[in-house]
Amino acid sequence: MKPVKIGLLGFGTVGQGTATVLARNAAEISRRAGCELIACKALVRNTDRELPAMLSHVELVTDPASILDDPEISVVVEAMGGDEPARDWLLRAVGNGKHVVTANKALIAQFGDEIFAAARKTGVDVAYEAAVAGGIPVIKAIREGLAGNRINWLAGIINGTSNFILTEMRDKGRDFADVLTEAQALGYAEADPTFDVEGIDAAHKLTILASIAFGVPLNFDAVYTEGISEISRDDTAFAEELGYRIKHLGMARKTEAGIELRVHPTLIPERRLIANVDGVMNAVLVHADAVGPTLYYGAGAGAEPTGSSVVADIVDVVRGANSARVPHLGFQFETLADTPMLAQSEVETAFYLRITAEDQPGVMADISRILASKEISIEAILQKEPDPGSTRVPIILLTRKIREGSMDSAIAEIESLATIHGKIMRIRVESLG
Repeated sequence: MKPVKIGLLGFGTVGQGTATVLARNAAEISRRAGCELIACKALVRNTDRELPAMLSHVELVTDPASILDDPEISVVVEAMGGDEPARDWLLRAVGNGKHVVTANKALIAQFGDEIFAAARKTGVDVAYEAAVAGGIPVIKAIREGLAGNRINWLAGIINGTSNFILTEMRDKGRDFADVLTEAQALGYAEADPTFDVEGIDAAHKLTILASIAFGVPLNFDAVYTEGISEISRDDTAFAEELGYRIKHLGMARKTEAGIELRVHPTLIPERRLIANVDGVMNAVLVHADAVGPTLYYGAGAGAEPTGSSVVADIVDVVRGANSARVPHLGFQFETLADTPMLAQSEVETAFYLRITAEDQPGVMADISRILASKEISIEAILQKEPDPGSTRVPIILLTRKIREGSMDSAIAEIESLATIHGKIMRIRVESLG
């Protein structure tokens, strides 16, 4: 079988990582794919750059047409990121009958349905394993390895920047802003960290995971998203005292009423394996009816971990060119279900509440009365001594599961009390049992 030529749109971290893995492991990859795979061209802004000797065979080009319209190139790898021109170029590649591999989670989450429809018309494949959790083959695990299961729910630590920040806050008692600055210096966070710390990056990934888990169209707009910028080092310390750890969790659950899609800070019992995933590492916990819980852990970013997933997709695309392909979202297109997405107010979960109150009699009674009126049960209470010279005291409550709309109403009433100061800090709690 003649060699398969690959064109790379972008030659930064992911592009070079992909080309490096292809070159270094060429013999082993050829044995698996059944033919030689060669990265022959890479799109760059400036061709005046020195490449490692291992990548000297890659031709650097500045015109995307030299890749998109080259009849010798049969697989196009998109490694640029962003919406445009990535979307336009991928559709052009698909229209030219080329298979496409991408690590662009935002593109798939928002425009995947359009790209997949175009690919079905031209009979090519679109692969995107590297779009979620970097080097962890979680998409393949859910879409293929668990194909005999009904997925009940999944939960993921799928943004390494947020996980690094929360880990440092917990382990070293540092403030959010301080750790964020370090994360930027280390290259874990961008100059504008909004996508990471506000949960947008994780929401893109959760959109993809939910679609392949439940067989529904991609629906990024349905994801409830909340960031970690309001978490204090006190919250991480109080959570530890109560036997929990705070993680920025992506959660998708199928219920009789519909599908929950949410990204937010979450208290997880410290005994759970996923609660012990620290630093920039990622993990996805999947609960299925036949196999039960399975955990997928590893590097969620980086040149070669992400390149590993891209190369695995290329191998699958080449193998699948002569056999039946796995459907893009794991379910046959015509069977994708129009399952309703639950509003966040209808989601049921437990809660951690941090309330700043006057240190005087009757305050706890007022709070308990309001919670009881909403049928909210208290699981645990932690009350601290006020700071010297202060009349204000933090009260920490853990509640049992309740509909979020009821909790919203209760919080509004508690915050209106004259003895309560500022906004109540609310973090959702998941046992993941």
